[in-house]
Amino acid sequence: MTGRDNFERFIRRHPHPHAYAVARPHATRRDFFRVLGAGLTGSFLARRLRSSEAIWQGDVVTRNTAKNVIFISLAGAPSHVDTFDLKVTPNVTPTSLAPETINGILWPAGLMPKLGQQLGDMAIVRSVRSWALQHELGQAWTQIGRSPASALGDYSPNIGSVVALEKEGERRAGQVFPTFLALNAAGAIGSGYLSSLFAPMKLDVADSGIPDTTNPDGVARLDSRLELLTALDGVNRTNSPYGKAMEDYEGFYKAARGLCYNPAVDQAFRFTAAESAAYGSSGFGNACLVAGRVINADQGTRFVLINFGGWDDHQNIYADNSLPARARQLDNGLSMLLADLKNSGRLGETLVVTMGEFGRTPAGLTAQAGRDHYLQQFVMFAGGGVKGGKTIGATDDTGSATSEFGWSRERDVRMEDVEATVHSALGINWTTIRYDDPLGRGYEYTPFARDDVYGPIEELWA
Repeated sequence: MTGRDNFERFIRRHPHPHAYAVARPHATRRDFFRVLGAGLTGSFLARRLRSSEAIWQGDVVTRNTAKNVIFISLAGAPSHVDTFDLKVTPNVTPTSLAPETINGILWPAGLMPKLGQQLGDMAIVRSVRSWALQHELGQAWTQIGRSPASALGDYSPNIGSVVALEKEGERRAGQVFPTFLALNAAGAIGSGYLSSLFAPMKLDVADSGIPDTTNPDGVARLDSRLELLTALDGVNRTNSPYGKAMEDYEGFYKAARGLCYNPAVDQAFRFTAAESAAYGSSGFGNACLVAGRVINADQGTRFVLINFGGWDDHQNIYADNSLPARARQLDNGLSMLLADLKNSGRLGETLVVTMGEFGRTPAGLTAQAGRDHYLQQFVMFAGGGVKGGKTIGATDDTGSATSEFGWSRERDVRMEDVEATVHSALGINWTTIRYDDPLGRGYEYTPFARDDVYGPIEELWA
């Protein structure tokens, strides 16, 4: 296999910008036929999708307390009443959960003892309500901050892609890590209609780090073949007659080369068995280990998405291999991540968000000793200037509905509010509307924020 073959293999294996395969072109097949059906020409389509965006922004003040975000998606939806909104139900809640009041918060100390000792750094929002009870729909909603079934649902970028777009201008010379990194998240939504340069670099975490960052022929040979490649087809990637998607390849090649033979990459993405053990020796723990190292490396990554699935406990929820097993992994991995960020001084500038796509039926268990899908849920925030050691909002005795909203808007918190909160923490105006979307409808960073329907949970910083 030649040096160029190895480099092309690297490009193909990493489905993203800084990781190097075009995620989604600006002009899809559907765009093409839509424009032809309207009697317009292909040249108009090219101009439309390459035009400069127009921006509208409301006059708001962002918190601007965070530089980075680590967003942990508990896919499958954990039971809120057994974890972050604990409700003790006689003859149902097992004694193994060992309920204990810590800092005024009722907590399952037997399930997540380490996180229980870090409640002083957490703010748990309990007045949260999901819009959907279907997994794929709900999980997509948490990634794009709006209904996937809406008019722009198919084109909507991941929240991390919006962050990557907004923070691209803040990258410093020599920073080679992707702005948006998705760990153990093969199904992560990409950059939507935005440039694929802002899509996530997707990586399944392994102790070997990022594969294919070296070449058996050596660095000099790799660079000489890259020079030859540029001489042969570089013209097709610079001011390309084939459009923006081909031009993105130029950025991908440069970014990929920046990760090759780079000691910062090895330091952040490789780890020993002992280091993994400190995080619980699990896939989720390893993702938390890498996320913390990437943030500490300060190499340009601003948004990290971690997927931790398997929480769909329709039966035998308290069996040791069900909720307790995943809770142990969450407890080990997340507690070490928060501790390491705090020890390095990065927690104050890194917002950590943890949530599922919805919650679980409260009160008694089903006939299968499990809990089914339920709209009430929670969101946990830590770091990024958030004041910890408190809960915001409350649910009734069973956890079936919000009893106290706990914030100024006096309603349930929705995913759109969580999205606005992330943007505000990073200093991004959540009311921004871009007018470069394919349909020309205007893409809102947070839907309906222009009319003040949704907005940040300001009480997190109170």
